This record gives sequence, structure tokens and C-alpha cells, in this order.
Amino acid sequence: MNSASNLKARLLFVLAITFVGNSRVAAGNNQNAGRKLDEIPGFISIDCGSNEDYIDEQTKIPYVSDKELIDTGIVKTVSPESPRNIRQNAKNLRSFPQGTRNCYTLRPEKGKNNNYLIRARFFYGNYDGKNQTPVFDLHLGVNEWKTVNLTNAGPYGVHYDIIHVPLMDYIDVCLINTGRGVPFISSLELRLLDNSIYPTQGRALTKLGGLDVGRNPSDSDVRYPDDGYDRIWNPLLFDQWIPISTSSTVYSLSTDNAYNIPDVVLRTAAKSQNSTTPLSFYFSPPDSLSQCYVYFHFAEIEKLENGQQRELTILLNGERYLTESVTLDYLNSRTILPTELAIMGERLNFSITAAEGSKFPPILNAVEIFVSKELPNKTTAIQDVEAIMEIKKLYKLTRNWQGDPCVPREYSWDGLHCSYIYNIPSIISVNLSSSNLTGKIATSFSNLKAIESLDLSYNDLTGPLPEFLAQLPNLYSVDLRGNKFTGSIPEDLLQKSRDGTLVLSVNENPDPCQSVACKRGKKKEFVIPVVASSTAAVLLLLFIFSRLAIYKQKRHGGMVTKSNIKSKNQQYSYSEVVSITNNFETIIGGGGFGKVYLGKLKDEIQVAVKLLSPSSNQGYKEFQAEAQLLMIVHHRNLVSLVGYCDEDDQKALIYEYMENGNLHQHLSVKNTNVMTWNERLNIAVDAAHGLEYLHNGCKPPIIHRDLKTSNILLTGHMQAKIADFGLSRIFATESDSHVSTCPAGTLGYLDPEYQASGNFNKKSDVYSFGIVLFELITGRPAIMRGLEKNIHILDWIYPIIESGDIQSVVDPRLQGKFHTNSAWKAVEIALSCIPPIASLRPDISQVLAELKECLALEMTNASLATECNMAPSSIPLETSYLELESDIAALAR
Repeated sequence: MNSASNLKARLLFVLAITFVGNSRVAAGNNQNAGRKLDEIPGFISIDCGSNEDYIDEQTKIPYVSDKELIDTGIVKTVSPESPRNIRQNAKNLRSFPQGTRNCYTLRPEKGKNNNYLIRARFFYGNYDGKNQTPVFDLHLGVNEWKTVNLTNAGPYGVHYDIIHVPLMDYIDVCLINTGRGVPFISSLELRLLDNSIYPTQGRALTKLGGLDVGRNPSDSDVRYPDDGYDRIWNPLLFDQWIPISTSSTVYSLSTDNAYNIPDVVLRTAAKSQNSTTPLSFYFSPPDSLSQCYVYFHFAEIEKLENGQQRELTILLNGERYLTESVTLDYLNSRTILPTELAIMGERLNFSITAAEGSKFPPILNAVEIFVSKELPNKTTAIQDVEAIMEIKKLYKLTRNWQGDPCVPREYSWDGLHCSYIYNIPSIISVNLSSSNLTGKIATSFSNLKAIESLDLSYNDLTGPLPEFLAQLPNLYSVDLRGNKFTGSIPEDLLQKSRDGTLVLSVNENPDPCQSVACKRGKKKEFVIPVVASSTAAVLLLLFIFSRLAIYKQKRHGGMVTKSNIKSKNQQYSYSEVVSITNNFETIIGGGGFGKVYLGKLKDEIQVAVKLLSPSSNQGYKEFQAEAQLLMIVHHRNLVSLVGYCDEDDQKALIYEYMENGNLHQHLSVKNTNVMTWNERLNIAVDAAHGLEYLHNGCKPPIIHRDLKTSNILLTGHMQAKIADFGLSRIFATESDSHVSTCPAGTLGYLDPEYQASGNFNKKSDVYSFGIVLFELITGRPAIMRGLEKNIHILDWIYPIIESGDIQSVVDPRLQGKFHTNSAWKAVEIALSCIPPIASLRPDISQVLAELKECLALEMTNASLATECNMAPSSIPLETSYLELESDIAALAR
């Protein structure tokens, strides 16, 4: 082998040793157990899987057990066949066979905005007897850090170092199960660095290696206590390099002395054979786009003649790495910082040469190599994180709530839904139903300022209802059934439920006193729960509402007031229906139920009156189902029921009037008023809001079963509301599926799994919603009628998406007036809804969150186009896409 090949081989070998973190030192005894964690300021050292605290014999670093730091995972011990001289912190480990994400939370004393070195160590040691090393992901907070692959690990396992400046007072380190083996960890360490060194510039720096040049590779690594930051320095010496050393002390007198390179590292170096021969080495980054930073550490350790100095030049790939040469002073250290711009390439070749005119060969004492790590994901709003952590602690919740509550999205906490519209994710829904909660409602809930839905039903909560619930600006649904609350409900809460801005469920409590009057002992007040929990409760509601209506009519002569329309569902006589519709003068729609007529109440408010036809295919059963459901569900994106008529054979439902008809009419090619792209996205968001309320805001959940464009109605301001609940069903629990021997719904929108098996659940509605989305995007109906055969919209759209031609996907009537990024995102959201297997579809809450992002993206692009006077499709913005199981989505990108 020639010298060049030998150099390359040796360097690659040494770098490989560096990457796997070979320690080659004996394990310490346990004689100093019991020392505290903070005995070394700025250090956190955790032995994962250990049952006791101890001090490592060689480094003198105190390690603590993780048994009080994490409540998941299983403690394991490495095989007796493992090397005898492994360190104490490698003998035990914690394995995580349960859960996708398991996290440690480090809380350094200095907190946020400080520079830290974080080290995770993994030693498999055949602990499970399978002799098969796993592969899994390691996350730093909400961002991917490293894929842990132990396939080619050395006998002492691997360690990964990263330098990070957190923006929070805590740092989460998470292990992610990717389906290629059970994640585990041996130890976790944090070291405080000086803020002036290793600048991260908003990123993180992953360390590829720290090399102590001039020492024999058989020597031990250098770390604490020699290195005050506990950096690990691996020995490096090539055959052609000449080792040199000194017994004198090397001083750090230059401005870069905060790097505090260990004296033992600087006292050794390597030099080339003569002044004309460079010290050369190269390394290959993880990929050609990796941004790398190289730190050179020099110290003159040879005594030269008076007035003489060693002067060096550093080259990268044959070009000068620095514009100026490097001059060294005797026994003084000097760190050469990276250039301002990161260096990239498939292979980076460095040469240290003697400067022109210098007669002394070049030397090198140490070198460090880092790769920049982007941190694109933003953490959940700190106020939300602190609030939900306080809630977890107060109620002693044992569920797997680890890491960030909302990010990454695929690992968000069970029972939470988050909004990702703005730069900082926030919690918008909390479901802690049946979670064995005790005590009062925690004041921490008041800090969840973005929350829209709160479900604390069926726990053992006590005390009065807090007034702060009425102060949460976005809260529209609160379910408090099945607890032990007492006292009166705050008047502000009652008022919000009366005016329709809040759905409040408080029945099934021992004293659900709902007014100030009952607080004074007026026992005859009616207690009317806003949301019922069973069919019996629905029937009871019908009875109560009808009695109240009759009582009110007797007192007020049958007059209907505005306040009644907003908050009450009235029973009307058939003669009143005739009067309201002016003897059924104006037909505004119709369907399987019968015709729909325009009506006007006595206060001039317009309504829509759906009259049951004697020949209706749906009949009284559907009439009754719709009346029952619309009396107990209230949401801004569901059509409101004003009243009903149930007089002998005359059946009618009276709704709020929707001036702009239904979505199907607006998408029809016959409609000359083409909806804009922004209007379509807003309609999609509105409809998703309504469906999300039915699925997740109602307890038990409600499945619509006939979602389609003709059942999405539009107000005069183009606000969308879901209508037609005749086929809807209430489920006993969220996880239930129901079986129907005759699948209901409309051809083109029916879930294929539902059609095949008769099983329907929430994901059946999600499929239908996906078809609606494609209709909004393309302007085409679910079933396209042809001369020879009919074509389903999915059969038409698949090949076009696969070709990547978004202009041919979007409704041509828009004439290209949309932004490509938001259009592709809308397509991917729709694709995520329509896999033939229901379990592969997302929950509607996730779809809603993605649609909100899509709308925000469109509005941002539109704003930029306005500011820059650019055409919409020319804005070159990037966006993140929904992860899909569909191959088509991948091709589209």
C-alpha cells in the first residue's frame, strides 16, 4: 500500500473510532455512591437503568439513577459476555418496548439561552439475548438529531455529541421507535459550555470527532477531569507523521482561551517530515450537502531559536482555507475558528503547510469536526407547555405524555389536539374524559389561551365550576358531565351557553345548579343540559322543549321572538307552518325527505322549512333522528334548528335560512359565479370544523354518514354549515364501529370499507370529506356522467396527480388564480382522507389543522404577491406537506 492510501486508510479508521465513541477504559467501582448530581457545576450525568447513584472511578463524575426521572421503559442489564472493562454507565440500560416516543427531560440550572454539550451513549451488549442490534431515531426536543444504528458499532458501543442552545429552560431527549427494533439508552449527559465558543447560530452542532493529534491510537481517550467541559478526545497519529511532545505547561493566553483545550491534549502534536511536506488528511461528511465546521487547535511545543516562529498555512481542497497565515508562539495555544461560511462537499481535503519562506515543518495539536444540524420544528407555546405539565403533575396522570405536547405532529400527546396555523403551535383541545381526575378544576387550564374544546367528563372532580372558563376567548365546548360539582354555574358561562357561543354540558352532577336563582333556593327552576348523553336524554329533551314551547305560547300568544330562535327549539302547529311559508309559496330545494320552502317568521327572520312528503323514502324515522340531534348539537358550522312540527301526519323541520344555497350548486358548471380559491379553502375549513365538533366535541360522538356537497350549506357571507342529519348515528364510545346491513349514504361519497363490511365509524365521514375536498379543488362532481360510462372523481384525478400537473388538477375556471404550494397541500390533505383502509386515514382534527395551515399559506402568499406586485403562482415559497401513506402523493411532490 502506498503512503497516500495508507494515510487515507488510517484516518478513516481513526475517524470511525471517533464516531463510535470508543472509551477503552476500565469501569469504576461503586464505592462513592450517594454523591449528589450537582457536585460538578453545569453537569448532569444520568446512568439509564441504574438503581443507584455513584461516582465514576476514572472521571470522578457523579452519575445518578434515572428511576426518578422517567416513568416508562424497562431496566435491563447487558450480557455477562460483554467486555469486562466497559464503564459502569454501560452495564445497565433502559429499554422502551412500549410507546412510539419516550423522553428524558433535562433541566439544567442555568436554563435557556446557554450553550450545552449533550451526549447520549448506547451500548447494546446483547441485553435481550437476540444478538440483533436495533435501529431507531434520537430526537433533540422536537427535531431529529440522529438515527441510532448499532450495526457497525465497536465493542464499546456508540455515543453521539451535540452542541445546542435551548430556547426553553428544559431540554427533551427522545427515543423514537421506527419499527426496526426496540429503542434503548445507556447514559445521558449534559455539560455547560461557555457561551462564547462553538457558536450555533440558531442551529445545533453535531460532533463528528475530537482528535488529539500526536498520541498513539492505543492510548486512552482524554476527557474530564483533564477537559473541564468533558469533551472526548480520541488519539490520532499517522505513520508518516512525526510525534512531538513537551512536559511543559501550555498556556491559553489568546482571545480564544474560552475553548479551554486540555493541557494534556496540547502538549502532544504531530509534524511532517520537513517544511516542504504538508500534514494532509481528509474526511467525508454524512452527505455532500452537510454544512461542516472544522476547528484547528495549535500550540508551539518545540523550543525554537530566539526570534524564530513557526508559520502555517491551511488549505482546503487546494485553496486557502484562511486568507492569513497562522503564527505560533511558544507554549501558547491558539484556536483557528471556522470560516464564516460552512464548507460542503463529498470529501473535504485539508493540508497544513509551512508558510512561504518558513523553514519549519507544519504541526497540528488537535482538531474538532462538526456538522450543522437544522432545527426546523418550533416547540409548542411555552405557556401551553407549562400549563399542561402542571395539569399532568397535579392530577398525577400516568399516560405517556412525554416530550413536546404538539410537535412533531405525529407524536403529539394522546387526548390533545393542536393548532399549527401560526409559527408557534398551541393546544386547542384537551380530552381527559374518564382519566380518574380528582379535586377541583386546575387553574392551569386558564393558561391555555387558544383552547377551543375541553372535556373533563366522567371523573371525580369536585367543587364549584371556576369562572375562568368563561374568560377563555376561543372556548366553545366544555363537557363536565359525570363529576361531583356543586354550587351554581357562573352567570358568564350560562350567558355564553344561552347566546350559542359555548356548548356547556353539566348534567349527571349531583347539584348542577344552572342559575343565580337556584342559588337562592328556588327549587322550581328547570335544569336543561346543553348536551345529552343517551337516547333517553334525547327523548327527555324533546319532551321538555315541547312543554316549554306550549307554556310559552300560552303566555305570549304563540309569538316567536328573536331570543327564542337563538337559543330555543320551538314546536309549531301545522297552521303556523302554512303561515310561515305563505301557503308553501316558494320552493328553494328538495331531496329524499321532501321539498324545502322559504319561510318568514313574524319578526321577519327568514327560515327554511323542510316538509316531510307522504311518499318520502326516508320517513318519520329520519325526521325524528334529525330533530333529536339538532336539538342537542350547537355549533357555528352546523345548520341550526329553529323548530319543528309534529302534528298527526304533518311533519316539518324549520331551519335557519342559508342565503347562498348548497355547495353543490356553487360548484356546478352551470354556475357563472365561480368561487375563488380562497373561498374554497375557507369552506373546507368551516366544514371540517363542523365535522370535528360532531366527532370530537360531542360525547358520545356523532357520525354524519351522508356528508356531501349538497349537504354543506352557505350563508350570505359564504360561511359553510353542515346540514341533513337524518342518517346520523350516535356512538356509545369514540372507538366504536357500527354495522349496517344496508349501508346508507350517497354513491360516490361512500367509504369503500363501509360498503364492503357495513362497518361505519368516524373515519367513514373522513373519507366522504376527502371526496368533498376533491370537488372543491377540481370543480368536478364525485361521479362524472359520461355517454358510455360514469367515472368516479378518484379514477379521474389519480393519473393527473401522478403526472405532477397541478394546473390540470385545479378547477380550470379559476384560470390559474391560486398558489401552487397551497394547491398541492390541499391535494395531499384530500389524498390522506381516502385510503381504502379506514385506519390509515387521519382524524378529522388533524385534517382540520392541516387545512388551516393550507389557508394560512394561501393568505401569506397572497399578501406577498400584493406587496411585491407578483402573480400568485410565481411566489417561490416552500411548504411542509402532510405525511401520507399514498404513493401518488409522493409522486406528486
